[in-house]
Amino acid sequence: MNSNKSITHVILTGGVGSRLWPLSRKSRPKQYLEIFEGKSLFEMTVERNTHLADRVMVVGNVDNHHLSGAVMDKTKTSYVNIVEATPRNTAAAIAFAAFASDPEDILIITPSDHIIDKIEDYNNAIQEAICKAQDGFIVTFGIIPTKPETGYGYIESKGDKVLSFREKPNETTAKEFIARGNFLWNSGMFCFKAGVLLDELKQFQPDVYEKSKAVWEASKQGFLNLELSMQIPSISIDYAVMERSKKIKVVPASFSWSDLGSFESVYEYLVSKGHPIDSNGNMVIGCDSHTTFLGLRNTIFIHTDTANLILQKENSQDVKDIYNELEKQNSDLLN
Repeated sequence: MNSNKSITHVILTGGVGSRLWPLSRKSRPKQYLEIFEGKSLFEMTVERNTHLADRVMVVGNVDNHHLSGAVMDKTKTSYVNIVEATPRNTAAAIAFAAFASDPEDILIITPSDHIIDKIEDYNNAIQEAICKAQDGFIVTFGIIPTKPETGYGYIESKGDKVLSFREKPNETTAKEFIARGNFLWNSGMFCFKAGVLLDELKQFQPDVYEKSKAVWEASKQGFLNLELSMQIPSISIDYAVMERSKKIKVVPASFSWSDLGSFESVYEYLVSKGHPIDSNGNMVIGCDSHTTFLGLRNTIFIHTDTANLILQKENSQDVKDIYNELEKQNSDLLN
């Protein structure tokens, strides 16, 4: 460690499993699926950050904190457990972690459902971010893009300065971003001193700050009160702080990263790890029965005990529409 300040790895773990249905469900969001060489994304997140931090904090929700607990037991990791009574987006989740810390503590915030390779590059990026955080900056990690991706937000940057944050673009805009050469994928990872983040939140979003503080102060052994939580505005940390603060820096990171937010990205990852596909690029997930594809290309067949999904890889972003339709029907297939 290059600091005598405490460094805390904060794992954010919400999610309802909408983009990888039927593999992921409300009862088992994607970060808990053990389909990545026998491990879950959550477990991989814990492992790759163990040596970078002095302590671990998990901000989860009342529906799946038992799943987080099982992973922490499996990896023999002691942790601070914060259990949200209802999802209030990332500004509140991160505020709870900051309230549970000393103001000088440095927090490394990571989602629990990302795949990261090139670990040496990852470690270097984290160390660079910690140095900037010690100087009072709020650091975001921008991933050097490998293609025009419409599923991610972007950071327009110059060196470590953030010029702007951009929403998920359409195909044409994504190609423009890549051509311009100074746009990074927004990874949703952050690093800062707890007190610096809270000061900025208090300045730009005082209602989120005050109501999150009241919820934290009323918490019992990390469990948060539902009635008070409902009063917190649901807003992302990007809108609440990142897009407004003058203390933002970006670390342009060359580690390999994916949020595995679609079956297309799961497909690409599994192929890179040797998962079988046929000569026309068709893949089977979750089924041991002999399966043959005729006249189909780049098709993914996903099998579960209660539902199957067959899709063209290119249509992966539409899976959430099926999820939304089933939600309207109040279907048990989401649970």
